[in-house]
Amino acid sequence: MGIKGFLLSSGFIDGGVTGVSMLLSRVTGAPLAILLPAINLPFVALGMQQMGAAFAIRSAIGIAGLAGALAFVPFPDVTPDLVLTAVFGGFFLGAGIGLAIRGGAVLDGTEIAALLVSRRGDVLRVGDVILGFNVVLFVSAMAVLGVTPALYSILTYLAAARTLDFVINGIDEYTAVTIVSDHHGQIRQRIMHALGRGVTIYRGFGGMSGRERDILYCVVTRLEIGKVKSIVREIDPDAFVVYHALAGAEGGVVKARAFH
Repeated sequence: MGIKGFLLSSGFIDGGVTGVSMLLSRVTGAPLAILLPAINLPFVALGMQQMGAAFAIRSAIGIAGLAGALAFVPFPDVTPDLVLTAVFGGFFLGAGIGLAIRGGAVLDGTEIAALLVSRRGDVLRVGDVILGFNVVLFVSAMAVLGVTPALYSILTYLAAARTLDFVINGIDEYTAVTIVSDHHGQIRQRIMHALGRGVTIYRGFGGMSGRERDILYCVVTRLEIGKVKSIVREIDPDAFVVYHALAGAEGGVVKARAFH
């Protein structure tokens, strides 16, 4: 739906291998339903050694299903509005890729390639490789498609990335909270009873005072962050609180995600 219902008619592309396939289809006139599996499957084959045969088979089935839908399933051209095309085209793309990842597969080989490259050294991370790949892709798109379609394509990619993050993590994305307070006992009891979350206690020393104190660490969902802040500020307005998002968490009193 994202590709045929929105992007193709306006000449926009997505990021990653899907974007490369769409750009090549635009330049050469070759059917996108053929280019997508042809370019993706070598990456899936390379990823078989890292992810296993089951992952490769699921991914191959998903990519084949996508190619089949592009070739044989009719979709309406939803809107000629360029902004709506970029945003909702990216939304449907991100949702489709996210659902595939939750099922233990991929529809785009970029992530596999980035993982393989990043494992060859400590300098490059997966995110760095994907970002570099897409920078080259969209700069090339500016030369081939023109500046305006390329900029709308970047908007499509951003919408897809945000939707993908939401589909994978959901509204219960986990956040780690570190709390430094002289009233750690009261705060710990309130968090455990009000939220039903476990709290880990670290022993630490103040960098300036040198005084030993207990440091609280807990994992909550993004919807519970406000409640934690309220509890801490109510008990100790001078407490030092640090939040950072987690890629994943399971075990203890944190439920495991379904796609694990």
